[in-house]
Amino acid sequence: MLETKRIDGKARADRLVAEVAAAAVALKAGSGVVPGLCAVLVGSDPASRIYVRNKGKAAASTGITSFQENLPETTSAAELLALIAKLNVDDRVDGILVQLPLPKHIDPQRVIDAIDPSKDVDGFHAQNIGRLWSGGKALVPCTPYGCLMLLRDVLPSLAGAEAVVLGRSNIVGKPMAALLLAENCTVTLVHSKSRNIPAILRRADILVAAVGRPEMVRGDWLKPGVTVVDVGISRIAAADGKSKLVGDVAFAEAQGIAGAITPVPGGIGPMTIACLLRNTLIAAHRRRGLSEPAI
Repeated sequence: MLETKRIDGKARADRLVAEVAAAAVALKAGSGVVPGLCAVLVGSDPASRIYVRNKGKAAASTGITSFQENLPETTSAAELLALIAKLNVDDRVDGILVQLPLPKHIDPQRVIDAIDPSKDVDGFHAQNIGRLWSGGKALVPCTPYGCLMLLRDVLPSLAGAEAVVLGRSNIVGKPMAALLLAENCTVTLVHSKSRNIPAILRRADILVAAVGRPEMVRGDWLKPGVTVVDVGISRIAAADGKSKLVGDVAFAEAQGIAGAITPVPGGIGPMTIACLLRNTLIAAHRRRGLSEPAI
């Protein structure tokens, strides 16, 4: 039986945050520029408020200036788009983050399309998506980039590996496939219409699971030695009557089979916020034509 390595996303995220902080200090010393991140929250969803607050705290800890725009649930699409237009031309703001989900009367894609691509630190704008797939300079979606960083830490090389991405969302699955292709992996994108999913997963040297279905992937679906990055997070009932957080992969069953696996929580979650800060720093450099830090 293999000894399964636990991939510590929290430790890697802490390291990336420290690198961002050091680069932000160097940027300010060299050019007087202080990167700015503006989070836009529409409505009063409790989870969204927590996410935005945590992102603001993380930004402040690195020397990035954090702005926040709180709008009522009744905000119209026109009012939100007017705010985005204002932030697009505000030179203090290098990154614009519109917290999703938005109220049902606002089309999120229309809002994403209105963000200046050079300030789109979520990496969701069509220009950034196109640049990612064509091999150009892009602001990459944070969760997939965090997954890639963890994979690079664990594996000596990704080239030639058979990689399976479970889930085809625009936020994780599709950009993850693009990133893995750029690393010269052989990539399979699995979705709800795929046939014989367990058989496909058993071929994987690398598995990125991102479907949001608790413990969907069983231990006997895994190839011995596979490296697993579990993006899913769901709350389910525990044996003691309480609840617990689990990923898309049955973590206990993966022990002794997977070569390495991210836990849930403590895996990719911390990397997402760290990569958001990295994107903001990179955006601040690119917008001014400055050399980017190697982080």
